[in-house]
Amino acid sequence: MTPRALVAPTLAALVLAAITACSGTSSPHASGRSGAATRPAASQPSATRNAGALAAGDAAANCSGATETVATAGQLTAALASAQPGTKIALAPGVYQGNFATTVSGTSSAPIALCGGRNAVLSGLSVTSGYTFYLDHASWWQLDGFTVAGGQKGVVTDGSSDDLIEGLYVHGTGDEAIHLRSFSSHDVVSHNVIRDTGLDVQFFGEGIYVGSAHKNWCRYSGCNPDASDFDTIIDNNIANTTAENIDIKEGTTGGTITGNVLSGAGMVSSAATAWINVKGNGWRIVGNSGVNSIGDGYQVHQVYPGWGLQNTFVSNKAALGGTGVGIYVQSSDLQTVVACNNTVSGAQLSNLPCQTVS
Repeated sequence: MTPRALVAPTLAALVLAAITACSGTSSPHASGRSGAATRPAASQPSATRNAGALAAGDAAANCSGATETVATAGQLTAALASAQPGTKIALAPGVYQGNFATTVSGTSSAPIALCGGRNAVLSGLSVTSGYTFYLDHASWWQLDGFTVAGGQKGVVTDGSSDDLIEGLYVHGTGDEAIHLRSFSSHDVVSHNVIRDTGLDVQFFGEGIYVGSAHKNWCRYSGCNPDASDFDTIIDNNIANTTAENIDIKEGTTGGTITGNVLSGAGMVSSAATAWINVKGNGWRIVGNSGVNSIGDGYQVHQVYPGWGLQNTFVSNKAALGGTGVGIYVQSSDLQTVVACNNTVSGAQLSNLPCQTVS
């Protein structure tokens, strides 16, 4: 297969195209993407937002301007079904037991928001089946601040683009915590805390998972590559995942992974041997830091012809506790760029020579 042309937006362009938070005003911790449909009120992401520190009291600020407040699972289900562009749903503190889904989309000028504090908990019914929150062909949504617990998967997007998944605490899932799938593109996964995945199947216990494995393309993307492209994964805090903290599948192109805090604590060697595994094309992996890997820090593999090409690693940090290297690349033929400003303690930088990147 001939790889598609790589038209990856720069990190600067990703920062300048902004995403508004639940309040509908400029958010100091938002990040966006470049493209024809940009989010209003440009602002840069801020390092001041602690991914683990969104307290219950912050919900009022996040949900300012909410058009409705819900307090029960039934009310939430009804609100999701009746949402229209511009709807802002605030979650009152409490436990919302169930699997929740929406098929309604917002617009670039009027996204739909669901927001709350940490003590607003969406609690999935089982770790062996179901998605706790499911964006089913639902674009231009903003999820902000609340907790997602349980479910076979925590948050899943299918055919959903331009969504913001920000500031959530996602934990206790049977498989992965957050999955962007089935042509979900231009989404932003930002400032989330992810813990305790893989409680059902350790091999599927990724923290953040983008795309689909090629053996599943006929199931999720019409037997074509699952082109979940140009997604941004920024400033998340991920640990205690049985599989990779972040897994980027073949078929995806042009995304960015930046500023994430990663840990191999809880990782199972039969499920993963690195914090990040990239199998797509043209991804930029910039400014992440990781500790306690049981193998390598970051990896690039080709598992399907035409994929795993032209990925770039810049300014990442790795403190390894295993026997691997900081950045492992399966083959020099994959045209991976490993910048010399990546830093590694406890191991060599890479199995490939590093390059000077301006």
